[in-house]
Amino acid sequence: MMLDGLAGSPQPKKMTELTKHEPTTVYIKASSGFAALNLGDLWHYRELIWFMIWRDIKVRYKQTALGAAWAILQPVLTMLVFNFLFGNIAKMPTDGDIPYPIFSYTALLPWGLFATALNSASRSLTSNQNMITKTYFPRLVLPMASVLGGLLDFAIAFVVLIGLMFYYGVTPGVNALWALPLFTLLSVITALGVALWLSAINVQYRDVGYALPFISQFWMFVTPIAYSSTVIADKWQIVYALNPMAGVVNGFRWALLGVGSPPDMLVGISAAIAILILLSGLVYFRNMERTFADTI
Repeated sequence: MMLDGLAGSPQPKKMTELTKHEPTTVYIKASSGFAALNLGDLWHYRELIWFMIWRDIKVRYKQTALGAAWAILQPVLTMLVFNFLFGNIAKMPTDGDIPYPIFSYTALLPWGLFATALNSASRSLTSNQNMITKTYFPRLVLPMASVLGGLLDFAIAFVVLIGLMFYYGVTPGVNALWALPLFTLLSVITALGVALWLSAINVQYRDVGYALPFISQFWMFVTPIAYSSTVIADKWQIVYALNPMAGVVNGFRWALLGVGSPPDMLVGISAAIAILILLSGLVYFRNMERTFADTI
C-alpha cells in the first residue's frame, strides 16, 4: 500500500508562500526644485537644534573668568576705540547730531550678531566631524544652531544700548517695535547664507579658516559702522546697497535713533541680496552634504 507521503518529509508549499517573501524593488525618484532641500527635516530634528544651540552657548564661555560678560565687553570696547579714533581724532560726522558713542554702538549690535554667527557657523562642520561621520542628522542643523546661538549675546549687549539711550536722552520711535525684529532677521539671514557657503567650502578647503578674519575685517570696513552711509556719494549708493549689512545697520539707526531715511529701495536691494545669498547657500550646501562624511 502506497502512502501519499512519508512521515516527516517536507510537504510542497503553495506558490503564494514561496513568492510572498521575495524582495521588492522600489524605484526612488529624486526630488527637484526646492523640494530637494528637505527643509521639513529641520522640524523633525527641532529638539536637536535646541540642544546644539544650548551646547554652543555653554562651550563659548566655558572656562572663561568673565563668562557671558564678554558679550558686553566686546562691543563696548570696540565702541570706545571707535569713539577715540573716529569720533575724537577723525571727527567723523554723525546723522542728526547723534553722539558718536551711541551712533557707533547702535551699528555694532547687528554687526556683532553677524560677525559672531559667521565665524562660528563657518567652522561648525569641521568642529563637529565626529558627529558627522558617526550618525545621521540634517547637517544644516550645525550652522543654523551656531547662528541662532548668537542671539543671546545680541540680547545681552542690547541692554547696554538701552542704558546709553537713557544716558543721552534718546527715545526710540514706535517704528522700532516692528522694524527691529525685521532688521535682526535680515542680519540672521545674511549670516546664515554666507555661513552655508563657507562651511561647505571649509570641509574641502581649510583655507576658509585662514580667510575668515580677513573677510570679517574687510566686511566691517565696507559697512557703515564707524561712519555714516551719507559720506558715500549718491552715484555709489546703489552699489553700496549690495552689502546686506549696510541695509541692516541703516535700519537699526533709523528705528532706534530716528536718523537716516526710512526703509526704501536701497534697503529692498539689501534684503533681496540677503535672500539670494541664503537660497543659493542652501542649494550649494545640500548638494555638497552627501560628501561631507567622506571628505571631512
